[in-house]
Amino acid sequence: MSSASLRKRADYQVRGPFRLRRRPEQRITLLGATMDLVKPEEMLHFARGCVAARAKAIVANHNLHSLYLSRRNPQMAALYERADVVEVDSLPLTLWARWIYGRSRRFHRCTYMDFRTLFWHWAQADGWRVYYLGGKPGIVDSARQALHARWPGPVIGGRDGFFEWDGAQEDAVLADIAAFQPDVLMVGMGMPRQEAWIERCYDRLPDCVILPVGAAFDYEAGVIRTPPSWTGRMGLEGLYRLLCEPRRMFARYVLEPWALVGPALRDVATRNALRRRHAPTPYARTALK
Repeated sequence: MSSASLRKRADYQVRGPFRLRRRPEQRITLLGATMDLVKPEEMLHFARGCVAARAKAIVANHNLHSLYLSRRNPQMAALYERADVVEVDSLPLTLWARWIYGRSRRFHRCTYMDFRTLFWHWAQADGWRVYYLGGKPGIVDSARQALHARWPGPVIGGRDGFFEWDGAQEDAVLADIAAFQPDVLMVGMGMPRQEAWIERCYDRLPDCVILPVGAAFDYEAGVIRTPPSWTGRMGLEGLYRLLCEPRRMFARYVLEPWALVGPALRDVATRNALRRRHAPTPYARTALK
């Protein structure tokens, strides 16, 4: 998607009312993982409160790819256990959650492209300091220029994601983040690397909101094409990516989901148990005749 395409999404409107506080029933277990049924507005309201309070928080996200990877990467799994909010980053997952629990809706899909405009609007209004770690050299500068063309208020810093872990290079990265004093730290090194890095360095990171966001700044810099917005609304984003990059995406979208058959069957058992629990008694059915 080009910068011009991103500008088409710039006139964001809040999609109806949203909760200022999460309710217990918004946290569900789906395909063996814990997730939160939150609108983009609700997630950002939580993040904004954390920024105002200088509280440290992690907002992670789950899709079918992350569910597959987290079952094989202990550090990634630990990050999800630590996360304060786990968004549902997939329309198929929101539809599956609706079938299992009857509560999820399409507006519960929460990706960077869903909350992008409102995020930067609030960053502009509140003067947030946003640090982005990820991408190739030069990506942060290009993305900052594109973002400041519309939102000049936020202070945007960062660097590329190419550095060695557990050594002097990583120490320099952590020192640079601490010196910047971010309100929001975006880590965009792709799954599972970004989640594993946040987990291993969590105690050395400053008090801020931490968002693993993948290639968010690559989108902003205009170096990566993203699926049209209508594919996300229709649940066809994965198919679009598969058709555009079949060799790279074949395993992700065709092979990996088969590893989730077992958790899916357990979800079906959960749905059946919930239906039995709420089914009318024989006496109730007789009274209704």
